[in-house]
Amino acid sequence: MIIFLYSIAAAAVLIYVPFLVVAYARARIGNEMFSTPRALLDQLPPYAQRATWAHQNTFEAFMIFAAAALMAYVTGVNSFTAQVAAIAFVAARFLYSIFYILNIPLLRSLMFAIGIFSCGTLILLSIIQTSS
Repeated sequence: MIIFLYSIAAAAVLIYVPFLVVAYARARIGNEMFSTPRALLDQLPPYAQRATWAHQNTFEAFMIFAAAALMAYVTGVNSFTAQVAAIAFVAARFLYSIFYILNIPLLRSLMFAIGIFSCGTLILLSIIQTSS
């Protein structure tokens, strides 16, 4: 299903959504932030620090999702549940970054759980598909 490939592309783009917030904060601090960005993380305002962490976590989550969605694509999983799981991952990860930046831990954790559950669903459906 093409939805798996589109969702991988969308998830890849979402990696950089929190980074836009970080870039904005860096620009407000000044040019010295660009010469040593990692060393000056502590100078960022709290929302930009959280955006940095959301950006880093999104890389980690993307690897698992890309593998799960590719498994579903390669094994020919063709179910409504799989499509919902792929779309749910993308939506949950978008909201994850927003809730992380806004410092709403309960909703951030819920979005993280939805993302992991979506990946697990795709992996499980792929295994079932190859078993039948």
